[in-house]
Amino acid sequence: MAKVKYYYDSENLAYTKIKTKKRIQIGYAFLFLLASALFGFLVFVLLINTPYFETPKDRLQAREIENLKIQYAILNKRLDEIDDVTESLEDRDNNIYRAYFNKTEIPDSIRKSGFKNTNRYKDLEGYNNSQLVLNTTKRIDQLSKELAIQSKSLDEILKLASTKKNLLAAIPAIQPVRNENLKRMASGFGYRIDPFTKVRKMHNGMDFTANTGSPIYATGDGIVARADNSASGFGNHIVIRHGFGYESLYAHLSKYKCRPGQRVKRGDVIGYVGSTGRSEGPHCHYEVHKDGKVVNPLNFYYGNISAAEYVAISHMANQENQSLD
Repeated sequence: MAKVKYYYDSENLAYTKIKTKKRIQIGYAFLFLLASALFGFLVFVLLINTPYFETPKDRLQAREIENLKIQYAILNKRLDEIDDVTESLEDRDNNIYRAYFNKTEIPDSIRKSGFKNTNRYKDLEGYNNSQLVLNTTKRIDQLSKELAIQSKSLDEILKLASTKKNLLAAIPAIQPVRNENLKRMASGFGYRIDPFTKVRKMHNGMDFTANTGSPIYATGDGIVARADNSASGFGNHIVIRHGFGYESLYAHLSKYKCRPGQRVKRGDVIGYVGSTGRSEGPHCHYEVHKDGKVVNPLNFYYGNISAAEYVAISHMANQENQSLD
């Protein structure tokens, strides 16, 4: 029960009851309701943001988020395993498969290259676990790209394997002059003394000394690209295009036994030893070109000579003497 307040009226010499105006009562009531509303709102906010007062739905969502984190961790472990297998496959591809077929290895700058589109993952940003999802998605995309490159490389290797027989037949793998017709290995690949100027210069082939008229053999399967004497210094000469980047040249011939456009097999007689052009005596100047560059023919003689014969020819070819052209 509310207390009743009085005041002493000195004129009437009596106590008079104090009456509160209605306007003030209404103001007090409004302030009470306003304070109650603010208090209730603050309590509601605190309950919503306090983990101790989670709703069943909140607890379910929290469990689902934790479960997703565990699944992503498992997925990343599996990605680690796939990454290891992919790296091993790439290593074998570069150092075994591609090396075996004389193909240039695929550098990491191509295999590991990223994506040019910087906004590729924009839709994954702005969430609580964006970094986890973003990193995993990037790893999957990177592995997918590496596997696509590797698959393309293996397709190329498979195609090369199917034509391996043609590749082996195309490689210039025998001597152009047989040992029974060979007098000596006059000069090899490398710097030699020019017989005319007596100046040391690069000799791009090997000189096989033999009697005039000795047969010269195609060192690999191919097509005769030219058989003429239009190139300076070579005299009568033949160029065979073997394919797979290989070409062979035979110079200073006395005569031909083939014509341009003719398909020849390894071991076919294509001409005869002579001393035409810039030459000091009967011999066959022989060159091998791979992808447009001259290479040492000695590296290819495995088709018709023994190991002992190879060592002997190698010893003679590596002597820095005077060439015959």
